[in-house]
Amino acid sequence: MIEKKVLEIIRSIYPAKSIPLHEPFFDEEDIAIVADTVTSSFVSSVGEHVVTFEKELAELTKSQMAVVTSNATSALHITLHALGVSYNTYVLTQALSFVATSNAIRHCGSNPIFIDINKETLGMCPDALSSWLEEYADINDRDECIYKADGRKIKSCLPMHTFGHSLQIDRLISVCKRWNLPLVEDAAEALGTQYASQSVGTLGLAGIFSFNGNKIITTGGGGAIITNDEDFGRKIKHLSTTAKIQHPYNFYHDEVGFNYRMPNLNAALGVSQLKKLKLFVDTKRDIASYYHSHIENEGLRFFIEPNLCKSNYWLNTIICNEENQRNQIIEFTNSQGVNTRPAWAPLNTLPMYQSCPSDELKVTDWAYKRIVNLPSSFNGCVLA
Repeated sequence: MIEKKVLEIIRSIYPAKSIPLHEPFFDEEDIAIVADTVTSSFVSSVGEHVVTFEKELAELTKSQMAVVTSNATSALHITLHALGVSYNTYVLTQALSFVATSNAIRHCGSNPIFIDINKETLGMCPDALSSWLEEYADINDRDECIYKADGRKIKSCLPMHTFGHSLQIDRLISVCKRWNLPLVEDAAEALGTQYASQSVGTLGLAGIFSFNGNKIITTGGGGAIITNDEDFGRKIKHLSTTAKIQHPYNFYHDEVGFNYRMPNLNAALGVSQLKKLKLFVDTKRDIASYYHSHIENEGLRFFIEPNLCKSNYWLNTIICNEENQRNQIIEFTNSQGVNTRPAWAPLNTLPMYQSCPSDELKVTDWAYKRIVNLPSSFNGCVLA
C-alpha cells in the first residue's frame, strides 16, 4: 500500500509519535529577546526592533525598502489599496492559493479574476495570463487595462509563489508590462527563495511575506511589504501608521490610513528568527532532497523546484496519480498521527467567489485533485 510507504518515509525524518505539518522552532535567543522587549515596556508599535527588522529584511532581499505589518493579509490589502484597487475594479490572481490572497482584493471592494496555473511552478501561468488578456481585456484611451465585458479597470496582477517555489516571474512581468498592469508578488510562503539569483518579492512592484506561526520564520503573527520603489514604499509606510504626520506630540492625519503596524514585541522575535533563516532553508532543502529520492522510488512524483528557482521548500509536495490515491494517503497518514494536507480548495469554488470571472482553470483542478503536502518542519527533524 502506497500510503504505508509514505508514512514510513515521513517517520524516518520525524520520529515523534504525532507529527505536525509545519511548526515553529524557537531557541534561547528567541526567548531572551522577547523577554527583554517585554521588560523594556516598548511592546507596541514603537521600538527599535521594528526599525531593525525592516532594515535587515531589506538587506536580506536586496530591496530598497521593507515595511512590516500586523499580518500578511494586511500587507496585501494596503499594497493593493495604494495601487488604487477599489470598488468596480478587478485584480488578476490565481485560484490555487490561500484565501487571504482573494480576501485582500475583496477588502478593497474589488473582485478577483482567476487565471490558471502551470504544472511547472503550481503558480500563475504566463501563457494562460496572456491568452486571457488577449481574449477578454483591452486598453482604453487612457492606457488603462479594462475587462471588455463591463469596461471596468483591471488594476493589478497578484500571483503567488506556491509552497515557496518561484513563479516564472520574469515572463509574468513581461505580460503585465504589455498590458500596463503593476504586478505584486504574493510571496507569503517564499522568504529565502530566489529566482535567477534574486530574492522573490523584488522583481515586481512589491512583494509580500508572511511571518505567521507556520511560515519558515515567524513573528507569531506578522507580514511585510518589500519594494524597490521608495516613493511607493514611503506611501505604504505612511498609510500603515494611520497616515499620521510625524510630530513630537501633535496628532494630525492627512488621509484615511490603517493601523497595520507590526508591534515591537513581534518584530523582536523576527530579528532573532531572521538570523536562523539560512539554517532553516538549508535544512529544508535537505529534507526535500530526502523526500525526493525516497518518494520517487515508490512511483509518486515529488514536486521539485522549477527552472531558475532556488526554493525554500516551505511545504514539501507530492503529486499523486489520481484523486483517490491522494485521499487514501491523506486519510491514512492523519489516522496515524501524521499531519498531511491537500491543497486549498480552489478559490473560485468558494461561495463568495463563485461568480468571479475566470479562465477554464484546468491545471488548477488537476493539481488540487493530486497534491499532498508532507510534514516539512525544521523542528523535530533528524536531518537538522
